[in-house]
Order: sequence, then structure tokens, then C-alpha cells
Amino acid sequence: MDVQGPARRIRVYIDNNDQWHGMTLYAAIVREARKRGLAGATVERGILGYGTHGAIHEPHLFSVSNDLPVVIEMVDTKEKMDDFLPVLEAMVHEGMITISEVEIITYPKR
Repeated sequence: MDVQGPARRIRVYIDNNDQWHGMTLYAAIVREARKRGLAGATVERGILGYGTHGAIHEPHLFSVSNDLPVVIEMVDTKEKMDDFLPVLEAMVHEGMITISEVEIITYPKR
């Protein structure tokens, strides 16, 4: 995708154990963004965090399940992101979605 200039960034804050129809929620969101032709999506794992419940999420050496924070970041035109937002709202049952106006500058591969 060749997007340059004013754009919109959506960040989704969830737990890495959140699920959507049998797969991790973050993977489902990235696949849905790709299917809908968004310019890009990145998943970042947090090493420590807390959310609405106030519980600190951190790795534990002897724990089978580490409920760590995950951030999915997507960027595209305002119109595409506005169209994608209802999809995200249907998928994210617990977490937070933020929206920011950004400027995209791309550097072509040489």
C-alpha cells in the first residue's frame, strides 16, 4: 500500500491471552486488518502493565499462563480506519482502543 501524508493510527490495548473464535485476539485483529487492506499492523508485547482492573500484569517464572499486555498498532487513511473501527469494537470486549492523527512519511526500498 502506498499511503503518504495525513493518516490515522489506531492502537488496541489487550491481554495476550484474549481470544477470538479460537485464536489469539491480536492475531485475529491483524488478519482482519490485512483482509480489509489496511496499510499495516504491528503487535507489540508488553513486559509489564495494568488496566481497568488495576492488577499488575507481569511475567512469573513458574506460571503456566502469563497474562501480559499486548498493543496492536494500525495506520492507514482516516476513511479506512473509520470503516475498520466498528469491526474492532465488535472484537475487543475488554481493553482499550485509542485513535490518533498522524503524518505518514514512507521511504521506498532502494
